[in-house]
Amino acid sequence: MDLETGVFQNHVKRESWKTVLTLAYQSLGVVYGDLSTSPLYVYKSTFAEDIQHSETNEEIYGVLSFVFWTLTLVPLLKYVFIVLKADDNGEGGTFALYSLLCRHARINSLPNCQVADEELYEYKRDAATTCLTPTTTFGSRLKSTLEKHRVLQRFLLLLALIGTCMVIGDGVLTPALSVFSAVSGLELSMAKEHHKYVEVPVACTILIGLFALQHYGTHRVGFLFAPVVLVWLMCISAIGIYNIIHWNPHVYQALSPYYMYKFLRKTQRGGWMSLGGILLCITGSEAMFADLGHFSQLSIKIAFTSLVYPSLILAYMGQAAYLSQHHVIDNDYHIGFYVSVPGKLRWPVLVIAILAAVVGSQAIITGTFSIIKQCSALGCFPRVKIVHTSSKIHGQIYIPEINWTLMLLCLAVTIGFRDTKRLGNASGFGSYNRHASYYMPDVSASLIKFLEGAWVPIALSLIFLIVMCVWHYGILKTYEFDVQNKVSINWLLSLGPSLGIVRVRGIGLIHTELVSGIPAIFSHFVTNLPAFHEVLVFLCIKSVPVPHVRAKERFLVGHIGPRQYRLYRCIVRYGYRDVHKDDMEFEKDLVCSIAEYIRTGNAEPNGAKDEMESEDDKMTVVGTCCTHTDGIQLREDDVDKIESAGTSELREIKSSPVIQPRKRVRFIVPDSSKINRDAREELQELVEAREAGIAYILGHCYVRAKQGSSMLKKLVINYGYEFLRRNSRAPAYTLSVPHASTLEVGMVYSV
Repeated sequence: MDLETGVFQNHVKRESWKTVLTLAYQSLGVVYGDLSTSPLYVYKSTFAEDIQHSETNEEIYGVLSFVFWTLTLVPLLKYVFIVLKADDNGEGGTFALYSLLCRHARINSLPNCQVADEELYEYKRDAATTCLTPTTTFGSRLKSTLEKHRVLQRFLLLLALIGTCMVIGDGVLTPALSVFSAVSGLELSMAKEHHKYVEVPVACTILIGLFALQHYGTHRVGFLFAPVVLVWLMCISAIGIYNIIHWNPHVYQALSPYYMYKFLRKTQRGGWMSLGGILLCITGSEAMFADLGHFSQLSIKIAFTSLVYPSLILAYMGQAAYLSQHHVIDNDYHIGFYVSVPGKLRWPVLVIAILAAVVGSQAIITGTFSIIKQCSALGCFPRVKIVHTSSKIHGQIYIPEINWTLMLLCLAVTIGFRDTKRLGNASGFGSYNRHASYYMPDVSASLIKFLEGAWVPIALSLIFLIVMCVWHYGILKTYEFDVQNKVSINWLLSLGPSLGIVRVRGIGLIHTELVSGIPAIFSHFVTNLPAFHEVLVFLCIKSVPVPHVRAKERFLVGHIGPRQYRLYRCIVRYGYRDVHKDDMEFEKDLVCSIAEYIRTGNAEPNGAKDEMESEDDKMTVVGTCCTHTDGIQLREDDVDKIESAGTSELREIKSSPVIQPRKRVRFIVPDSSKINRDAREELQELVEAREAGIAYILGHCYVRAKQGSSMLKKLVINYGYEFLRRNSRAPAYTLSVPHASTLEVGMVYSV
């Protein structure tokens, strides 16, 4: 899997039409499955109790008019023409939009931001091209207000978290509602006393199978599911056209907004109450933006405008045409989707509907994976295992912990409700909350049904919101402790070149969250162990509020103190969509970046610049090995192969031949390079240290609220954050380093 090159290939301008159409086809099975299955339950949920279907047809025509304009205003107008254009360099989702706003207002929820981060390519390109640049007087005032008031910045973050949590909550409700509604078609083919015992087990079995497929990845699932959605859309379109022609060719008149007025005038309170069911027709439309990173803007637009939107309109019109000519209530299932399907086709359509419902759940599951990764990268969600399932589309991921959590919650909701109506109430309230700013029916239509199921999305969202807020608060407090307790450079310089201790062979890699200063774990370690490595690297791996960091901008390297101390700071920057390399590749890039920094002469001969200059100004941007092919390259060869290595065009800087290890480390330097004596000596010491091996020094903190803290703070830090920290994944770099070379330094953080 090529983790560096090809990361930025997901832009429409670089894609051929064949690629765009292929992505549009795949998006059917990932993005639009949920939205496409809404005809299964919209009419049934709307006519559940609040309104009746009369012979005047004013009710069914009014509902059709509401559905048509809701689909037109929200997915078509809002997403296709507006929201998709507010992407973050090709990435979508609530947090992608939040990071975009933060960059333009110069605010950041991440504590370790630097001025150097604003020089990143995607950061600068964004500022130059996006429509969000505040050029108006109002925009300038708003930007200035956000930058000055910390409370407004926190409120903006809270809004982003709330929106994110609502989408995650929908990831629980939507699969349960879609699958249960499809399975409910058995009611027309089985006796009532039998089907009620079959629906729940069948629905649960299908849900388990759906979540079990997720580890295969979006790419494979998309190709597997896309034909199902395509057949489903063609099926409901054909049935819709048949019903329109056969039952009521004049049903198109109901598309007029006038019928919405007639509907509300006749039904009054009952019609108002039914609007929550109508909102189900846009369930899953937020996946168009959330899954943007999995595909492309153009492919999502093509799939929706050319196939999904017209198919849904025809399906709803066909159901309305059938119901407009059938007013006699023969049984309890007179309003459902299946009653409008011709009798001979019901079993085949039932099978297709169940498959489509399974696919429909894929959209929100995939979107949930995407936003969880973004939240985790930006310090707003506990660390989880993220599996990248495609070497071509970087945004296609799988998160095992989230997948199985969603499955258990879906099963609990399905078993607990056992009814399409109550599932519809819950999902309808969730749809209202996610789209309220664009479609404003009276909120009472959903709030009145709070006890009938609408409490579920609120409870789920609240739980996830508490988790995110507690984790983010804990991250901020631990970083503040690091900053307040960091060791000054003057203390380090006072130790002299030997640091007052024995310098042993090898590289000591000290992981820290700090981007400047010496971490407290260093002084803690030196105080208790009188020996350290001849080369020390203070390594900070951090996320920046852009989706991607180009490989040639990955590393920031600089000296700490005079060069003869052999102390380096290396800051490794990743975007919230980037893939972290494994340990061997990362080690190679890290050592090469330091060597290239030494070779290019960025280090001053005296080892220090003007004392008034900030540490950020001493850092130099250095790329990975693959980005400076004309620079230093690192090779590790077997000893018996060294003599056969040709050096006609390259010169070698080797380690001393006195020791004969199994592997020999070499820096390969171009002939054109001119390296002074001090730099050559520094490179030789670096290669000898690399050959001796790398030791990983990791800080392990135990966080406690300091004495005198409020009861709430003690509860959040001592129990909430500590529980999440103990049960979350360790940082990616700590999972990949060799355990035999790892040393943890424990400290108690009183925050």
